[in-house]
Amino acid sequence: MSTSLISTPFSLPTKTHLQSQQSQAISTLKPAISLSNFTPKPLSLSSRKLPPLSAMAIEKETPENEAPPTFLKDPSTSSDSVRGRFEKMIRDAQDKVCEAIEAADGGGKFKEDVWSRPGGGGGISRVLQDGVVWEKAGVNVSVVYGVMPPDAYRAAKADGGSHKPGPIPFFAAGISSVMHPKNPFAPTVHFNYRYFETDAPKDVPGAPRQWWFGGGTDLTPAYIFEEDVKHFHQVQKDACDKFDPSFYPRFKKWCDDYFYIKHRGERRGLGGIFFDDLNDYDQEMLLSFATECANSVIPAYLPIIEKRKDTPFTDKNKEWQQLRRGRYVEFNLVYDRGTTFGLKTGGRIESILVSLPLTARWEYDHKPEEGSEEWKLLDACINPKEWL
Repeated sequence: MSTSLISTPFSLPTKTHLQSQQSQAISTLKPAISLSNFTPKPLSLSSRKLPPLSAMAIEKETPENEAPPTFLKDPSTSSDSVRGRFEKMIRDAQDKVCEAIEAADGGGKFKEDVWSRPGGGGGISRVLQDGVVWEKAGVNVSVVYGVMPPDAYRAAKADGGSHKPGPIPFFAAGISSVMHPKNPFAPTVHFNYRYFETDAPKDVPGAPRQWWFGGGTDLTPAYIFEEDVKHFHQVQKDACDKFDPSFYPRFKKWCDDYFYIKHRGERRGLGGIFFDDLNDYDQEMLLSFATECANSVIPAYLPIIEKRKDTPFTDKNKEWQQLRRGRYVEFNLVYDRGTTFGLKTGGRIESILVSLPLTARWEYDHKPEEGSEEWKLLDACINPKEWL
């Protein structure tokens, strides 16, 4: 799930790829008139159309001049909670990643937007656009809470969830990022780490009390440099092995399976790790694991960028990169659960769609020549490899 919280960048941090990221408050609508007294009138072209109920229920975000110390309701008592420590982790990670990316770019600067939700929480969206190295890089965090409709709850759950009759209280926090370099030989990276809670009083229909962690880091190159892909996967494995040796093989396969573009029969890229619904381990351990993974992004990615950002390329190389960017767009808009969650909960649209590249290309019936470097990338996306 790209990013929006949480596929997608940024969508809200959901049980998928949060994309993301950042949802708006949902309020319960009550009929303004009695339907029994309502007399329908014929429609005419001049009739004013009302927005759908779901849209009317969404509270829009409010721009803020600066970020608060915390987006949590009760700062005085929440800093030691899992919610408070997860918020601190993702905001620290956002600062570190943005600082490293600006330094590596050597010219571009992140634009920051801070926003709040009337229903609770808010977020910080940072985007670097048209830099020296990166065409577009977004690093977003959000900490949101309130209630969500049942279809958003199902979108947030990897298994689709069961139908719930009423609005569902939730808390969602996450960091989500996608970075698209200009050079076709420099890969795109995506990462997203999120924490989610649902709650409902015993006498109120809704979701059961539960919590979970989700996230992952994955690499999407247009051309394969095997040493780069091995380095990237090794950093993911090292982070996983500090907690459980079964994590890397399990989450590597999960990543390959999740970022599958069904209508194309291929993966979006060359994988990494992805996990969701993690609540069958100690909560403190999973918080530490998510922190370790977030801190591993820069060591996994920047050494590759430093090697490839100045590699000479041709128009053909650039066209192939744009075709692969088209696949990125297809996955994020069609399949990413983080994007779906963000849209269903009225998330901040600029943050949800920040994962999309500035440019992409769709070419009719394009097939790379067998044995070419482009063909090798496509083959690896169709037939996932074990890189370690």
